[in-house]
Parts: sequence; structure tokens; C-alpha cells
Amino acid sequence: MYPLIRNRRLRHTKAIRNLVRETVITPNDFLVPLFVVEGKGVKEEIASMPNYYRLSLDHLEKEVKELWNMGLCAVLLFVKVPDKLKDNKGTEALNPNGLMQLAIKTVKNACPDMLVMTDVALDPYSSYGHDGIVADGEILNDETADVLAEMSISHARAGADFVAPSDMMDGRILTIREALEDEGFSHTGIMSYSAKYASAFYGPFRDALDSAPVAIKNVPKDKKTYQMDFTNRFEAIRETQMDIDEGADIVMIKPGLCYLDIVREIRNEVDVPVAVYQVSGEYAMVKAAAEKGWLDHDAVMMEQLIAIKRAGANIIASYFAKDAVKLI
Repeated sequence: MYPLIRNRRLRHTKAIRNLVRETVITPNDFLVPLFVVEGKGVKEEIASMPNYYRLSLDHLEKEVKELWNMGLCAVLLFVKVPDKLKDNKGTEALNPNGLMQLAIKTVKNACPDMLVMTDVALDPYSSYGHDGIVADGEILNDETADVLAEMSISHARAGADFVAPSDMMDGRILTIREALEDEGFSHTGIMSYSAKYASAFYGPFRDALDSAPVAIKNVPKDKKTYQMDFTNRFEAIRETQMDIDEGADIVMIKPGLCYLDIVREIRNEVDVPVAVYQVSGEYAMVKAAAEKGWLDHDAVMMEQLIAIKRAGANIIASYFAKDAVKLI
């Protein structure tokens, strides 16, 4: 006798599949990363990230208006800092008229209701490409956290809604939260990169910002002394819970696809919004394979995005945001 319950009944037509679908992507799920450069009239494609661009402020204004009209209402800003402005202490990061501060104001002037999150880390400003101050063969933790707090205040003054510390220094969330409170920015949120792994998937991003770490005497040419070991699972839960205890409003796991087990672990453990960063290497692989004709670009893109949300993400930072919204 055939079974009384046939699961295929709920797959029989597109209408029934849509009706019982468990996971749906909407424009509200996306946080759109944007790369900003100095100059005017600059829209420069990133070689390792096809169809993604570095934008001068005038093009940034056009881009955020386009995003808003597409229903994409949140951006995450990164800046490419000229070498002449880089040093070991990230001095330019605190310039009230620096590129990040101007970018924040540009977005808010163009779209006042656009949610603006800002990258908080020293690597774009560092002559060494590290996320912290380098001294005596080490990346200094507490001294770096103090600079990150000053940077966060500067971003808040410029109009940022959220700061997003991506550095992985210990205790920096508490340092930033206390500094924001002391300066009267109690409404400025913190999205912490809580479980950021020392991943090989970041290469194209570092090309975009020219922020790859360089060889220094007695300092490894990688970020493994502060970013997490990708073999570890329980450490991610500990790191995330500590950030929440220190005042993080949103927590992030980075990268995305290879770390969906971590996303689910953290989603099960915490009661704050969980973000996932689908990183540049993940984007570049799909673009490259699709260009070769090896994969169906749109189908694979959507499958990956659904997988990230299905794993438990409330927010997806993705270079595919515009492509995805055009489909949905």
C-alpha cells in the first residue's frame, strides 16, 4: 500500500511550493557594502570583483539613490585611503573631513533615511595593512581599541547610524560603547564582527581597498593573531557572547558560506540580530565560474543567499544585493 502521507504533494506545482516555502529573501534582508575613493567622476571596476566598483563621492550619491529606489535601505561603507595618508596609528581615520566622514554625510544628504553602517578598523589607514597598531613585533590590543573608539565617535558625529568594528581586538566593543555613551551617542548602534575568521576568502576585498598586510620584521604577514582560527567552533560562541555582554546590538559571522554551521550555532545561542557577510571571495568565485559557463549565475547566487538566511541570518551583507533584488 502506498503511504497516506506523500511529501511530493507539497512540491507538485509552483503555486504550492511558493505557498509552503519556509525561507524567503526580501530587499530588507540586505546590507550593501560600498567602496569609496577620493576624486570626482570615479567609477572604477574592481578587477577581482566583476561588476563591482570603487566610487567617488559624486557616484556614491547616485548609487545610494538607486539602491533606495530598489528597496535596499542599508549600506556598509568602506574607504580606500591614499598611501600618503597612511601611518601606523591610523591618524587619518580621525580626520573630521576624511573620506569616511564625507562619505557618511554624502549618503545622508542623498537619502536621509538610508541606514548607514561604517567599517571601524585601522587596516585601510595603516601603512602595514593591519587592523591594529604595530609595535615590537605585535599588534597592540588596548591601544588599538582606544583609537577605534575615537574613530567610532568621529563616524557618529558625521551621521553614522551604526559603527561596525571589524578588527577583532579584545574588549573593543565595551571601549567603543562607553566612548559613544560618554559623548552622547546613545542611539548609535554597534554591529560587531564577533566571529571573524582568518580566512583565505578575503583576497578581492583587500584588492579593492589596497589593504593587504605587508611583511614586517617579527610580525606575521597575516592576521591570525587576532582573527579567529577557522578550525574553531566553540570559540565563536564565546566571542559572540562576550561582544553582546559588552554592548553589541548586532553580531556578525564572517565569511558566510563555509561557516553556516557557526551561523546556526550562534543563532541558537543568542537573542540579538545575527548578520552574515558573504565575502568578496565567495562573490568572485560565482562570477568567475558563471563567466566560464560552468554555473548558472542567478540560480547559484540565490541558492547561496537562501542557505545563509536558512542557517539563521537576519541580515546579509552581500555584493549580490542588487542582482538578487532584481530577481525577487
